[in-house]
Amino acid sequence: MGQTKVIAVLNQKGGVGKSTTSINLAAALGAMNKQVLLVDLDPQGNSSSGLGIDKGLVESCIYNVLLDDVPLQDVIIPDVCEGLDVAPATINLAGAEVELVSEMARENRLKDAVGQMRGKYDYIFIDCPPSLGLLTVNALVAADKLLIPIQCEFYALEGVTKLLDSMKRVKTRLNPSLEISGVLLTMYDNRTTLSKQVVDEVKSYFGRTVFNTLIPRTVKLSEAPSYGMPITEYDPRGKGAISYIELAKEVISRG
Repeated sequence: MGQTKVIAVLNQKGGVGKSTTSINLAAALGAMNKQVLLVDLDPQGNSSSGLGIDKGLVESCIYNVLLDDVPLQDVIIPDVCEGLDVAPATINLAGAEVELVSEMARENRLKDAVGQMRGKYDYIFIDCPPSLGLLTVNALVAADKLLIPIQCEFYALEGVTKLLDSMKRVKTRLNPSLEISGVLLTMYDNRTTLSKQVVDEVKSYFGRTVFNTLIPRTVKLSEAPSYGMPITEYDPRGKGAISYIELAKEVISRG
């Protein structure tokens, strides 16, 4: 086990493939003999349900870690897939944004919890909510790096400057070592001129931080969460699975 890398998957826009990427990248790394923890920090709990976790049966979740000082290891569901453990979210997390406001050291809650897991995993991924509130700030403070999924659609870069401003503020005041791990282009359709234009636009904006791997728009990627499986299990030979395996290799190579 090498040094643990904590990566927040973040874009305040909804529907850009955050949970899809969190689930499938984590599962792909797990299949490569890495030990991975996925922390679901989104009140919608898509990463939890997308991996077959029945949120109605979850007794304590990441909410209890943030607000009741429950140790992170006590809420982890082990071996959801090969090499992959999950710290789930339930609807309780929806209230955390407001409840954290009055708490001491509110921005450091997740960092303290995740810190206890360093050395036990190769990678810890944090699936962030689609907002720039206190939950997301907790993720930015806890993370070493950011992975930013951007959808190959018309308003792809809209709001990204806000996200980068938030990152800079956190970097200046709370987490000076925070860096961008990479920008990931999702829902790519090679038949459309628009997708190709977005790729060019994002690459000219972010340069070499953009991952070479493009995540395609496929029916199987959309279907997999409803079966509670990552794409690497649901359709292991399909182009969705192949692209996330390629992405996992890129993440490893970037260190």
